[in-house]
Amino acid sequence: MDHSRVPVLEALQEFRRRGDVAYGPPGHKQGRGVDPRVAEIIGLDVFRSDVLSLNGLDDRRQSQGMLNQAQELMADAVGAEQAFFSTCGSSLSVKTAMLAVAGPGEKLLLSRNAHKSVVAGVVVNGVEPIWVRPKFDRERHIAHPPEPDDVRHRLQEHPDAKGMLLITPSEWGTCADVRGVAQVCHEFGVPLILDEAWGAHLPFHPGLPPWGMDAEADLVVTSVHKMGGAIEQSSVFHLQYDRVSPEALKQREDLLGTTSASSLVYATLDGWRRQMVQHGHELLETALHRAERIRAAAGDLPGLRPMGQEVVEEGLAASFDPLKLVIDVRKLGISGMQAAEWLRAHQHVDVGGSDTCRISASITYADDDETEKLLMDALRALVDNADSIERQPPVHLPEPSVLELEQAMLPREAFFAEVDHVPAERAAGRIAAEMISPYPPGVPVIAPGEVITDEVLDYLRSGVEHGVLIPDAADPTIETLRVVARG
Repeated sequence: MDHSRVPVLEALQEFRRRGDVAYGPPGHKQGRGVDPRVAEIIGLDVFRSDVLSLNGLDDRRQSQGMLNQAQELMADAVGAEQAFFSTCGSSLSVKTAMLAVAGPGEKLLLSRNAHKSVVAGVVVNGVEPIWVRPKFDRERHIAHPPEPDDVRHRLQEHPDAKGMLLITPSEWGTCADVRGVAQVCHEFGVPLILDEAWGAHLPFHPGLPPWGMDAEADLVVTSVHKMGGAIEQSSVFHLQYDRVSPEALKQREDLLGTTSASSLVYATLDGWRRQMVQHGHELLETALHRAERIRAAAGDLPGLRPMGQEVVEEGLAASFDPLKLVIDVRKLGISGMQAAEWLRAHQHVDVGGSDTCRISASITYADDDETEKLLMDALRALVDNADSIERQPPVHLPEPSVLELEQAMLPREAFFAEVDHVPAERAAGRIAAEMISPYPPGVPVIAPGEVITDEVLDYLRSGVEHGVLIPDAADPTIETLRVVARG
């Protein structure tokens, strides 16, 4: 296919050339009505590019022809049979993918280290989750993706499961044995869905972890805004084989997605695909060398411990994305959250993620010598000033087994049940009716339907005292919990 073509961008360029005046949404009419004070900050071109796809960039007779062309080019670029764009972010795309495989009341295997958006999908879709436990790394206190044998055991226990949703790469860059898990799923005749939100760049360089389509996954969801060059909320479904119906996927997406799709998302997805096909290998090669330099330099700083290929050598992950710079800061006597806050306040450097143990920074093709120097200067300043950072009460990190809570009710049933609000001191033994997800990283410690324990409460409450945010809890202070009412 001709990857110099960018159908959506070309349609936008032609829309501007014609000078069309739209008498429908958006109401700002390509920036004519925008408050100049807003345009001064955001830029007028953002509004000029905000055009309806139908009766704007395209017309009814063509029936979104330019979008279909752009999606076909994307599929060809990454080796998928079909690709579909979504403007609602991968949080909604993953819910759509789940619903395309398993309907209400049907079983779906899920990694328990899933982001809260996946657990929200379980509640919304009404599927019965069959949790596959991740591989816990006690020393680093990280959950790595589960292994093929873990999936095999759960499929043997639940042969009526409709498929598997696997999260890889993790937010910390560790990756599953996708091919191994896919082969297990296919042995049982079910599809493998990948939540590969952090992996949009993987198809474009052999030095990166295996790409889901190449590793025999059936349906892969990516967030191009995370490691790629499209704007926020840019998501793509990639599909191959015949285990997931394209018709079902499109209908589920239509059920959950927006009817006001953003041309900004479509256009930037289209342009990023062209850039990666034409220049991706070169750009990512430079980024990989840059990440290697930064990782080595950070490892030479006292108190910092970058994570790298050793997690693969230790058998904890099948592969590791070297563009994720994950640094343990515990030897500085502070938490990752404190490190992130200090870097932002004193160095104007915003890291990509943090938790009680570490910080992470994504190195992408967009980084250059200036951003490399800024990051290293900031890390050196953090090491030099760590002693001046006020110590906070420690988070009581539990043993991994403590986090394996009993599921006593289906998440949907618990979430919509009659509830009580009980003091934390009396919550142990009760069934949670809410998600409780410390941010960062946003993985629920308690999911609806799980039995609350004293150990998990101690972990959560010590986290709040340290400064952990729990925005999805009914009571973010964890003084009270929302539990299923007793009959």
